[in-house]
Amino acid sequence: MKHTIKIMIPFLMIAGLLTGCGSQVTTGSKAETTQATKTEQTPETTDAVTEAPEETTDETVDSNILVVYYSAQEHTKGVAEIVADALGADVFVIEPVDIYTEDDLNWTNEQSRVVTEHNDENRHTELVSTTVENWDSYDTVLIGYPLWWREASWVVNDFVMDNDFSGKDVIPFCTSMSDGIGDSGVHLAEMAGTGNWLEGMRFSENYDTAEVTEWVDSLNLQ
Repeated sequence: MKHTIKIMIPFLMIAGLLTGCGSQVTTGSKAETTQATKTEQTPETTDAVTEAPEETTDETVDSNILVVYYSAQEHTKGVAEIVADALGADVFVIEPVDIYTEDDLNWTNEQSRVVTEHNDENRHTELVSTTVENWDSYDTVLIGYPLWWREASWVVNDFVMDNDFSGKDVIPFCTSMSDGIGDSGVHLAEMAGTGNWLEGMRFSENYDTAEVTEWVDSLNLQ
């Protein structure tokens, strides 16, 4: 009997060890299977997010309205900015190569630049540029200028003569101390020789924002 017990005990120990080893392998296999499943699913989840359509928030619309202006003392610039903002229009600034100083603009001085130019029939003001990018895309052009001797400042002349206004509505506006717009727009139309030039508007140097906005609204350009 004692001999039998000695044989059984080692057998049971070996069986237990085998059973324990089998348990460890099974557990390890489950862990590896679970980990492999997660590894395979992760890229699929990421790809799904990446491939999802993105929302578009860009609502930019190209304008077909252009505001062109020359401003000697910021008055016309102020009006032009209000006009452009109200219409969502693009802007082109007419710039002389030789900027007019305060002394140049002193019309009470007979020796000043504006006076001598006014008295010169062959006066000419060279501009930085008269070329507007995508010019043909604009249907409506508003052109602003200060009024000099009841006429549009001659600084705008080259711009008007260098561009083809065919197929465009052109609306002049000006700033002045007291004089009205008069025939300044008509004379610009004659220089241009093209375009449908409409009646313009004059604003005081001390312009009122509400007045400018009201005029813009009356144009029904939007």
